[in-house]
Amino acid sequence: MKYRCLVFDHDDTVVASTASIHWPCFVKYLHEYFPGKECTLNEYFLKNFHPGFIDMCKEDFGLTDEDLKIEEQYWKNYVLDHIPAAYDGIREIMEKQKEEGGLTAVISHSFDFNIRRDYRENRLPEPDAVYGWEVPKEKRKPKPHALYDLMEKFSLKPSEILVIDDLKPGFDMAKTAGVDFAAAGWAYDVPEIEAFMRRNSPHYFSTVRELAEFLS
Repeated sequence: MKYRCLVFDHDDTVVASTASIHWPCFVKYLHEYFPGKECTLNEYFLKNFHPGFIDMCKEDFGLTDEDLKIEEQYWKNYVLDHIPAAYDGIREIMEKQKEEGGLTAVISHSFDFNIRRDYRENRLPEPDAVYGWEVPKEKRKPKPHALYDLMEKFSLKPSEILVIDDLKPGFDMAKTAGVDFAAAGWAYDVPEIEAFMRRNSPHYFSTVRELAEFLS
């Protein structure tokens, strides 16, 4: 076991969700509430990579705080009956980690109830801790507070943790906390994101299989 704790992002790291659920939902929301405004899938990926979803909504589409509350509820309703599939090989990585006595955790911008539902529906091992969108904004990823809390709860050293994430907020969080980071490059093909991750990440994996081989 290379790391006592594997910390997974959720969307586009464990489950294939942005292209199939989150982006279509956002496009639908824009059509209903902001007719004439458009967002391509590539733009959605890039803006979520940096500066992040909230900043994208405010800066690119002019959403107010009240608009964001409406969008959040719109998204919650949409994802109730849209369940993403886990990537092939993810379950085996998690099961092996658990069998060897290790821990798994989730630090994500999805809600706790969605994360746990997706894990159940995809028959993934239950994570030992989940930090979702419910975490107070000032402690939410890319802030490192969730990692610090994990270290305290499970007596973990930074060297015993690997963060696996497809976007810059996860990279920033891991870097701030002094934790090892692996870029998940299997969800999409966006050259700008891949170039940043390859240039800056300690580890970059194009496939889940590559991650599994690294951990074995």
